[in-house]
Amino acid sequence: MGDYDEDTAFLGQRGPFFIITFLLLNALCLSTGFAGLYFVFVGATPPHHCQVPEVNLTEAWKEAIIPSQVVGGQEERSMCSRYRLDVVRNYSDLGLVPGVDVNVTDIEQESCVDGWTYSKDIFQSTIVTEWDLVCDEQWKTPLASSTLFIGFLIGSLISGQLSDKFGRKKVVFISLALQMLSILAQSFSPSWLVFCIIYVVVGGSQVSLFITSFVLGTEVLSKSLRVMFTTLGVFLHYCIGYMMLPGFAFGMRDWRPLLQILSGIMVIYIPLWWLVPESPRWLLSQGRVEEAEAIVRYAARRNKVTAPEVIFKEEKVEEDPTDTKTYNILDLLKNSKVRMITFMCLLLWLSTNMGYYGLSLNTSNLSGDPFLNCFLSAVAEVPGYIVSTVLLKTCPRRPLLMSFLIIGGGFLLLIQIIPESLHWLALTLEMIGKFGFTMAFTVVYAYTAEMYPTVLRNVGMGMCSSAARIGSITAPYIIYLGNINRYLPYILIGSLTVGSSLVNLFLPETFGRELPETVEQMQRCRGLCPQKKKTEDCPEAGEFHKPTVLNQSKL
Repeated sequence: MGDYDEDTAFLGQRGPFFIITFLLLNALCLSTGFAGLYFVFVGATPPHHCQVPEVNLTEAWKEAIIPSQVVGGQEERSMCSRYRLDVVRNYSDLGLVPGVDVNVTDIEQESCVDGWTYSKDIFQSTIVTEWDLVCDEQWKTPLASSTLFIGFLIGSLISGQLSDKFGRKKVVFISLALQMLSILAQSFSPSWLVFCIIYVVVGGSQVSLFITSFVLGTEVLSKSLRVMFTTLGVFLHYCIGYMMLPGFAFGMRDWRPLLQILSGIMVIYIPLWWLVPESPRWLLSQGRVEEAEAIVRYAARRNKVTAPEVIFKEEKVEEDPTDTKTYNILDLLKNSKVRMITFMCLLLWLSTNMGYYGLSLNTSNLSGDPFLNCFLSAVAEVPGYIVSTVLLKTCPRRPLLMSFLIIGGGFLLLIQIIPESLHWLALTLEMIGKFGFTMAFTVVYAYTAEMYPTVLRNVGMGMCSSAARIGSITAPYIIYLGNINRYLPYILIGSLTVGSSLVNLFLPETFGRELPETVEQMQRCRGLCPQKKKTEDCPEAGEFHKPTVLNQSKL
């Protein structure tokens, strides 16, 4: 087949068909925003302490039965132990007064054998309060959160193959239906284990919906709208959906009704099946020329232009018998320059994802209103996408990525020196850190794609994406360390991010350079390239062209 853009140039760059398709695909991305990180509220851990059964105790002993402990310099009631109930009852029956007649610290402590009492000031119910995921069972909370990202990993690996085989449109709406049904099923989970299993399906369907919608938009839209869709459209609408999430959670403070509401809202997307077209490019790749022409002729009618009698012209292509080698993941390790760049990119992707999702999941643990904190965390992403997209068109990648990583991690390291009374300042620093991680993610995606040659670009990006999933799977456990020390997650994420930013000193600059087609054309790492090969492998003055900004995708 000939060049698709050339064959369909008569459709123009704007028109009702392109604009409506642009809006519909962006609307689909809204659902991945408000249904992407609901675990912030569903898995929140409210203040709690050991339950005291209804027994004859004086009010003084009811207050004194829960030990006090110092956490972060502040005195708090113990969440996992109480003084022995039988001893306390005896003292209470004798009329002795705690702290006056009896030194309560001399009484032996016991675990919460009668369960826990949870504060309902903010949440009526979460999976933590329903299944008592506290104290010895608190490890189950970050594990449940990680299952979403395990689903992300699985979905990102199979969604491309499924859409290549069955079509973009089918996979988009199958993923949407699966996301809707799995969230609904999750709201009826009878146990923590069932919740986690279904959460894997939720994650897989969400990332498949986002990625396939992204691909469908790039293939259907005109050149001008395609650039807007792949840089700002999907990400801004994801953020809008993310900003809607705390509103739903504020109205429904019980986790089961919240999931049912999020699932029910997606019913409004069903009519889009008859409005969103299949990708004509994919149909052509499958030899289904008549179906592709039918879609293009429909687009011509909507745009009020006349389609030629023959739209897609046959073009005979001579195959190069020498271009038969297929590349796999092992080719990333065989060549020294490819191997060094790959290892450094893996570190960058891992730390960036860990920071982004760590801060996203940490909003419920921040001081202040958790709903407002989540909203601010989403809002912080909007200028991040806009600024990074603009800077990618005019700035070198190495200093840009290094600056964003230092902003993201550096401000987190400052949080530990902020006094408790200035919690608003700590929140501000965390939002600036989220802003930095958002910008770093958009840059690292484009930068990595520009470093790899065409023959290895898909394999390299796939491997880096896997490292990103490892970072996001690890993020809940980093946040879990906040139970030991509230500043420990900030120190770990900040240190790893600032440390990984130094990797940029050794990566080659890609801004203004032609994208490499072969391994031989790929640049070597700076400082790791032998001097005698500098002209061949590390060209300082190659052919320059208008900077290319490749598509980026958070999911």
